[in-house]
Amino acid sequence: QVQLVESGGGLVQAGGSLRLSCAASGSIFSAMGWYRQAPGKQRELVATITSSGYTNYADSIQGRFTISRDNAKKTVYLQMNSLKPEDTAVYYCNGLTVADNRLYWGQGTQVTVSS
Repeated sequence: QVQLVESGGGLVQAGGSLRLSCAASGSIFSAMGWYRQAPGKQRELVATITSSGYTNYADSIQGRFTISRDNAKKTVYLQMNSLKPEDTAVYYCNGLTVADNRLYWGQGTQVTVSS
C-alpha cells in the first residue's frame, strides 16, 4: 500500500519555525512536493524536489522555506523559517511514483501561525 504521512505541523508565533516531515512507504517516488491550502483558497504549490535534489519554490516562500529529502529514509522535509500568519494552512505532501507515474497525496498537517 502506497502511503505518504505528514507530521510536524502545529501552532507557532509569527517569526517562528517549524519542520514538516513526509514519510513515504509502499513505493519509490521520483519528484515530491509540498502544497498548502488555506481556508477558502485553492491548494497551491509550496516547493518541489526531484530525486536528484533539484528544487523549485513558490515566490511567496522563497528564502524562508527549504525543501529537502532523504532518499534512504524515503522522507521529504520542509523547513519553514520566519513564518507569517499568511502561511497558515493545511500542508500536503505529494509524490510521483517511479513504477507507474501515479501521483499520491498525504492526508495533510495543519500549520497555524499566530500574530
